Amino acid sequence: MYEKTFPEKRFKLTLDFLNKHINSSETILDLGVENPFSKIMKQNGFQVINTTGEDLDKDQTALQSQQYTVTTAFEIFEHLLNPYTVLQNIKSDKLFISIPMRLWFSPAYRSKTDMWDRHYHEFEDWQLDWLLEKTGWKILDRQKWTNPVKKFGIRPLLRRFTNRYYIVYAEKVHNS
Repeated sequence: MYEKTFPEKRFKLTLDFLNKHINSSETILDLGVENPFSKIMKQNGFQVINTTGEDLDKDQTALQSQQYTVTTAFEIFEHLLNPYTVLQNIKSDKLFISIPMRLWFSPAYRSKTDMWDRHYHEFEDWQLDWLLEKTGWKILDRQKWTNPVKKFGIRPLLRRFTNRYYIVYAEKVHNS
């Protein structure tokens, strides 16, 4: 996935956001297989366990069987058909999610060669917020940023000032 490009800006901003809200003594369950960002989290002192590539739409065993205090889902939810059930089955009280936002000037991403590298959902910010609220999470912080590319054209120009990424920090609501 990162053979030709490495999203340094996104990784730096994501790490800054994570450091703002938790310390490295917490154990993180990172949804998705080990990836360049989970390695960055480990290099920065975080204790990270990754899921093993199971289809989280069908199998949420890892969410119930691992010991963790924080869940991260960086650029994962857009690939899921059923993020509602995944959110309901997370047992930690702290959650970080980042997504690529739906862009009105660009169709949803779809790899022609890798069926796992497709976006079923490209959320607007309010849609992710609503999904979290409906599954018992309260957003405590959020941030958006752009993703400019070094190309010429109308879409590259729009990417300079249109937010592409949205990250939230949420905590589980416990009803008494």
